[in-house]
Amino acid sequence: MVGQGAVAQDLFQYDKMVERALRGVVRDALARVAQEGPRGAHHFYIGFATQMPGVVLPESLRNKYPDEMTIVLQHQFWDLEIGDEAFSVSLSFQKQIERLTIPWAAIRSFADPSVNFALEFAGPPIEPKAVGSLPAPAAQPEAQPDAAPAESDRPAAEVVTLDSFRKR
Repeated sequence: MVGQGAVAQDLFQYDKMVERALRGVVRDALARVAQEGPRGAHHFYIGFATQMPGVVLPESLRNKYPDEMTIVLQHQFWDLEIGDEAFSVSLSFQKQIERLTIPWAAIRSFADPSVNFALEFAGPPIEPKAVGSLPAPAAQPEAQPDAAPAESDRPAAEVVTLDSFRKR
């Protein structure tokens, strides 16, 4: 029995339950976009740990963003697929379409600025691993998003750092 003023051990791990539920919000939002397409002004900033196991992205992006990277799903993205453990999406970098796979556990932040909604996740410590790396494209400078292929008139995807969104 716990005495007055003492805190019992959390055998239910409520913090993990809450984090799983909030990651479910991210999954549900992306699933709706995958099924229905982008709606209204909604768009997403998704920050993720690039070194987490299961993250698949070109090695040039992993080198440029060794710890964390943020992608924007707004106008120019293709083939958004939602899985039980991860999501995959194709984005344009340096006029090259690249396929990224991001496990739900790798997500560190999610925001929909159109409705002033944001979530941040602490997550487990990142263990550097090159699991799921793709070979780096030949002689490409910085991985800056660019114009869409001719069949699309949507603006380019963006890669931004989270520093501009962090409270100091």
